[in-house]
Amino acid sequence: MKPDKVLSMLGIAKKAGCLKAGTFQVEEAVKSQMAYLVIGAVDGSDRRKKDIENMCQYYETPYFFYGTKEELGKCIGKEFSALVAITDENLATSIIEKVDIKAYR
Repeated sequence: MKPDKVLSMLGIAKKAGCLKAGTFQVEEAVKSQMAYLVIGAVDGSDRRKKDIENMCQYYETPYFFYGTKEELGKCIGKEFSALVAITDENLATSIIEKVDIKAYR
């Protein structure tokens, strides 16, 4: 299996202390404009996805849906994670460059 660069970058962000995980932490980061990128799990609930979309659009924060809850959680050392935010601009930019965001919305 080929290593997934986006998921690897999330692991790097976690180790660097530039990642928030979970609904409360991500919402707090977005609303305080500390989040440069939000990533939600593709297998999250439709209502949650809509809430994320609305919040990110309102605060003009880039976002996309990528990987499953299990995949997102595994790369940051948790069992599951449906939502993460990157709080470092350079790391967020690197992740955005690795994916075509429109393909994941």
